[in-house]
Amino acid sequence: MDTRADAAKPLSSLPCHRPQDGTAAPFLPMSRAEMTALGWDACDIVLVTGDAYVDHPSFGMAIIGRLLEAQGFRVGIIAQPDWQSAEPFKALGKPALFFGVTGGNMDSMVNRYTADRRLRHDDAYTPGGEGGRRPDRCTIVYTQRCREAFKDVPIVLGGIEASLRRIAHFDYWSEKVRRSILADAKGDLLVYGNAERAIVEVANRLAAGEAPRDIDDVRGVALFRRVPETFTELHADDLDSADEGAARRPGDVVIRLPAYEQVEEDKEAYARASRVLHREANPGNARPLVQRHGDRDLWLNPPPIPLTSAEMDAVYDLPYARAPHPSYGDAKIPAWDMIKFSVTIMRGCFGGCTFCSITEHEGRIIQNRSEGSILREIEQIRDRTPGFTGVISDIGGPTANMYRMACKDPKIEAACRLPSCVFPDICPNLNTSHDELIRLYRKVREVEGVKKVMVASGVRYDLAVKSPEYIKELVSHHVGGYLKIAPEHTERGPLEKMMKPGIGTYDRFKEMFDAAVKQAGKKYYLIPYFIAAHPGTTDEDMMNLALWLKKNRYRADQVQTFLPSPMATATAMYHTGINPLRGVRHGGSDTVVTAKGLRQRRLHKAFLRYHDPENWPLLREALKQMGRADLIGGRPDQLVPAHQPPGTGKAAGTRRPVRGPGGAQRFTTKGVPLRTK
Repeated sequence: MDTRADAAKPLSSLPCHRPQDGTAAPFLPMSRAEMTALGWDACDIVLVTGDAYVDHPSFGMAIIGRLLEAQGFRVGIIAQPDWQSAEPFKALGKPALFFGVTGGNMDSMVNRYTADRRLRHDDAYTPGGEGGRRPDRCTIVYTQRCREAFKDVPIVLGGIEASLRRIAHFDYWSEKVRRSILADAKGDLLVYGNAERAIVEVANRLAAGEAPRDIDDVRGVALFRRVPETFTELHADDLDSADEGAARRPGDVVIRLPAYEQVEEDKEAYARASRVLHREANPGNARPLVQRHGDRDLWLNPPPIPLTSAEMDAVYDLPYARAPHPSYGDAKIPAWDMIKFSVTIMRGCFGGCTFCSITEHEGRIIQNRSEGSILREIEQIRDRTPGFTGVISDIGGPTANMYRMACKDPKIEAACRLPSCVFPDICPNLNTSHDELIRLYRKVREVEGVKKVMVASGVRYDLAVKSPEYIKELVSHHVGGYLKIAPEHTERGPLEKMMKPGIGTYDRFKEMFDAAVKQAGKKYYLIPYFIAAHPGTTDEDMMNLALWLKKNRYRADQVQTFLPSPMATATAMYHTGINPLRGVRHGGSDTVVTAKGLRQRRLHKAFLRYHDPENWPLLREALKQMGRADLIGGRPDQLVPAHQPPGTGKAAGTRRPVRGPGGAQRFTTKGVPLRTK
């Protein structure tokens, strides 16, 4: 297999499946009546999704559907079907080529449950925000129903749920290691990561008559297959070896991960598999991976080649209706309301934060849109989106300020195997210039009809401090009272396990931010985000963070407890107690302390909300056990009072709000599973 970064087939390189008449469907059809109106007797491809169908490039099924439509395929959408029987999956008839199945823009378990495994009663991707419109592990359930509906139709899995569960993985909600989702769903192919390039090739090859099992050479595709005799296997499953399958060999090479049965039983094997997977994530040098599941081999081709700016532009310039499907009527879809006035300018993240799934899904190489494409979308928002008042609610991506940043040397980039470009320090080979982003901001502000452009995506502050001009630009034009920032913690232990910079970098950014605010004559504030119970965090670490918060007069109204999302490096730490950022082998692995019990996780969260009287009994008890009863009392340097207000804490018959002492700055932190940086 050719694993070179220049081996990508351009999106436009394949001929259209069916001649185009120059018009696109107003919406991809969700009913037979819509198909009839388009003159279709059948769909080539039916996409099944756990989200409501919003025809907008922030929704994965809309991108894939419109892209396949542009390739000449007839594409229908089945959104949030009733999964109790196969009948709703027959709504558009039998697809000529394949079903494409996804859980939606979020993993369905992350979508349905909190970090404490409590069922959520709302769903931002559903009309009316109604919960319960998708099943647990909906990619598996939908695939089974598709198979029941038309047993001989190939099924291709995609989206973030499939992407992050592509190998054997720890599942937080069942507290066990599960097989690859491809095995449990019994699909034919799985496309992972940004799937545009892969899905176009898969669709064309299926249309040409190839069987799914023969489509084994497409980047970003996983399937069950035998290892060809021409390949040399490097055994990362040998945990007594320090090599970890990292040796470079000429010719065709595949790395054998520890088998599902091995990682299920042996936590060091699980940590080894996680480490090797993440080290084989650079499309410039990644090799295929294979993992045994029972009597079959799961084969993962190397990650997809990132889209060029021209290809990104083509994807975002597709004829989206930029609205929810008309069948939803006036029902509000919260996720749509949140993003309808925002613009994505880039994909990917080179931060490598261990708790985050962005890199595992989108990759660490930044994929950028051109200024022209971004400006055209803003004009479309202005001209076509009802309710636009002149305010662009966000211009960014996974992070606010990685636009046009890349390795200075493509050869170094193609050879690099490090998980982060900014930890433990910013790589000297990384171009951290904010000049093109500043220029983009200025051009966007000049668009007629645009009054204000907000930056709501998280700012990577360790990059921002390299550009005082960027901070000044941000404060002068793109902040509306508050700017969210994510130091995540103050203590070295958890920060190292997160791969985040030390709190001193945050302090430097705050100093520069406050100076720019003063110069601009504004009253703006930072909203710092923190995570409770992250692997590597001790009770003492959380106590010290709480003391830092009190000293700096911060009160968090909402906080996030670490949620072990599938395939993240921090999830491997949580499950195994081993640090896969370092070498993993029997008798030589680096251990990690982990807060697992519900009581300890709640304690860590309580430290972040040290000011809430409801938490004081728990904090007093913990501080006494830690030998820190000196922090109980009413002095400014003490954490919690010795006395409990009536009606609060364990003695409370009913909860009621208690107003704390004035003068402290209140802020809100709203944690999301795919964290910004």
